[in-house]
Amino acid sequence: MKKGVLIILFFVLLGNSNSVLAQTEPEDIAMATDDYQDAFYESLKQKGIENYDKAIVSLEKCIKLKPNDAVAYFELGKNYLALKNYKNAQDAFEKATQLNPKNKWYWLGIYDVSYETKNYPLAIETIQKIMVFDEEYKDDLISLYMITNQFDKALTAINEMNDKFGKSEDRERYKIQILSQGKYQDAAITNLIDQIKKNPKEESNYVNLIFLYSKAEETDKALDIAKQLSKEIPDSEWAQVSLFKVYLDANQADKAIKAMNIVLSSSKIDSKMKHRTLNEFLIYVTKNPQYGPDLEKAIAYFDNDKEIDVAKEIGKFYHGKGQFENAIKYYEKDLRTNSETDRETNLLLLDAYAQAKQFEPMTKRAMSMIEVYPSQPQFYYYAGLGNNQLKQFKNAKTVLEMGLDYVVDDKKLEANFNIQLGEAYNGLGDAKKKEEYFLKANELLKQK
Repeated sequence: MKKGVLIILFFVLLGNSNSVLAQTEPEDIAMATDDYQDAFYESLKQKGIENYDKAIVSLEKCIKLKPNDAVAYFELGKNYLALKNYKNAQDAFEKATQLNPKNKWYWLGIYDVSYETKNYPLAIETIQKIMVFDEEYKDDLISLYMITNQFDKALTAINEMNDKFGKSEDRERYKIQILSQGKYQDAAITNLIDQIKKNPKEESNYVNLIFLYSKAEETDKALDIAKQLSKEIPDSEWAQVSLFKVYLDANQADKAIKAMNIVLSSSKIDSKMKHRTLNEFLIYVTKNPQYGPDLEKAIAYFDNDKEIDVAKEIGKFYHGKGQFENAIKYYEKDLRTNSETDRETNLLLLDAYAQAKQFEPMTKRAMSMIEVYPSQPQFYYYAGLGNNQLKQFKNAKTVLEMGLDYVVDDKKLEANFNIQLGEAYNGLGDAKKKEEYFLKANELLKQK
């Protein structure tokens, strides 16, 4: 916004005051003129060193000598504004506009006060008067419409300014904010489709349309627009979204990877589209594992993603596919990147370790998690299972008996504890205890 651009150069002020004096003062009152100039100069000096109270005293002397001097009232308003004495500041600026309504800067003084006091109706009324002198102040009007939620008026003003002066970053941001609201979306989509037909080389229309489709969860339509964009403007970052899919479908992996990296590194492309791109490549890599290193590089783009824990989600993907080695790799990466003690990720990792028969790291991690979560029975279970597999039967018995106390209303987990206790006692050579725990496990499974 242009709010606050109220600086009038010293020589301009002097010129204005001389002009006023020449117009209103008779030539035979030289002494009064000298007194006025002395007081005016003193006010400027005091304002320059931030002695606003003293500046006001000097300006009041100027006004007493020349009651109809707009410049003195304007300066008075600026000093009151600096002191945050908004009522007196507004009165002074209004007096200046009454004396000289054709001076843009006097109106901007009122605008400054109204903006700082959040008197937005007055700010809108004032900026509309300023636009008579300079139409580019309509950008300030747009900002005020946004602040006051007058989106219809803001959208009309945005389109008018875009047509007359070309698009601006702020206006485009406001426009996206408005069009993302439900009541405007259908009309906005229709309008953007028409704009693309009229000017197929204007990238922003494609991007705005992709944004609207993406927000509405219509990702296929968003991809269709990206494909259309890639034909018209192949070097567009958004075009790479479509080109990536085309290359992947054609099994042109090197080109697809290049396009994917452009998409993932782009600050313009939204996270939903990036996640979709990564997911497409993940599916491709499961069938073409030689591109695993490229997948790892791609995941690095999401290390600071606050919306989705990408490494964990990829671990779950491989987990579901029964590719436990890969699942372990991504769970471990997630724990290194985020939190070593995340409960869910650790439980997923322990299960993947068990499935992959990696009992040594499983046991070590389970034991460390018991220290962090001393009442979480699953960690005791995995520690007991691991110790049994490593033939550390005494350790298994101890940790399982401790953990069993924390099992509540979970028949399956309680049965598994009893199975592992049976295995531990079997390893210790106690056949009676082994049979006792196995029978108890069977009873629990029947109840389940």
